Amino acid sequence: MMNIRPLAFLLVLFVGAGTLAADVPAASPVLPPQFAGWQLRAPAEKSADPSFADETNAPVLREYGFQRLEKATYTRDDGRKLAIKAAVFADATGAYGAFTYYKTPVMRDETIGGQASSMGNRVLFYQGNILIDAVFDRLTIMSAAELRELAGDLPAPVGNARNLPPLPNYIPKQADAKNAKYILGPVALDHARSPLPASLVDFTKSAEVVIATHPAKLGDATLMLIEYPNPQIAAEKLREIDAVHQPTAQPEAGKPSILDVAPFFDKRTGPIIVIAAGPLAISEAKSLLGSVSYEADVTWNENTYVSKKDNLANLLFNIIVLCGIVVGVSLVAGLAFGGFRIVMKRLFPDRVFDRPEDRELISLHLGDTLEQASRRR
Repeated sequence: MMNIRPLAFLLVLFVGAGTLAADVPAASPVLPPQFAGWQLRAPAEKSADPSFADETNAPVLREYGFQRLEKATYTRDDGRKLAIKAAVFADATGAYGAFTYYKTPVMRDETIGGQASSMGNRVLFYQGNILIDAVFDRLTIMSAAELRELAGDLPAPVGNARNLPPLPNYIPKQADAKNAKYILGPVALDHARSPLPASLVDFTKSAEVVIATHPAKLGDATLMLIEYPNPQIAAEKLREIDAVHQPTAQPEAGKPSILDVAPFFDKRTGPIIVIAAGPLAISEAKSLLGSVSYEADVTWNENTYVSKKDNLANLLFNIIVLCGIVVGVSLVAGLAFGGFRIVMKRLFPDRVFDRPEDRELISLHLGDTLEQASRRR
């Protein structure tokens, strides 16, 4: 006879797993059903596989913290169509990094969302932790305004997930900051023509990289910024970089330099390693490296508790109210005691208060003579 206990156990296990799966809330949709006259033609396709977003660059999307993708087609009453891909990342840093990866120098800058670029009928922009790739079948003068309305309808990240990386802010003015690449992994680094291999950068140390182009006199040079969690790690990595690739030696004073072009220069400023590589004159390289200076920005990210209970102004107000209450109680107590004394003196004169024996004073008469003292006796 078959033992039904294992079967019953498996049935209960499957039912419980299904119940738990049903209790897990699905991710809220990113794309709105309509915006600026565009209507969603069919439910959006969704996938957590980065290959569904971009099969070729799926490893790059993983490095930037890709979470899921929504793909949908919108239509208007006039028959126009708009295809949109919305890639959701773990934070705004990932969306910004993916935007810099896909942006090319031939694309035109737009004012949509956090940052935007366009080429032909395609518009690429990010808003918060969402990267939007929109392709119109036909552009109009209102297309940018329509996408700005879409950017305002996208859900915003909460907490620190909305913060952009500070490292790109250290790119000097003489470099091409608009087309800089923000990199978080070795795969994206290999596509960015880095002067250093990923093994020297070592992304296992939580490194962040920015690569920008610097237009030098003899051609385009490369500016590379590598930020580590602390200056100690940066100093150690700089020693490793110098051991593999020694910087160009500086010429001695009064002697002409044989090399007029410096192929590689580096320095460290705080937790940031700055590298200038390419057809740079020595003076250009020194100026470029000197324009990058780390400044510590101390922030207090704990809750300041500006509630009604912990507000300083509210505390001072309560102190004033307490002082008023104490003064009021003292006045009432004084009036009550004085009134009680007056009433008792009128009802029982010289019996409760101001009795003769209470008013007698003991006097020692220390200044009296013996004769006066004997008289008092």
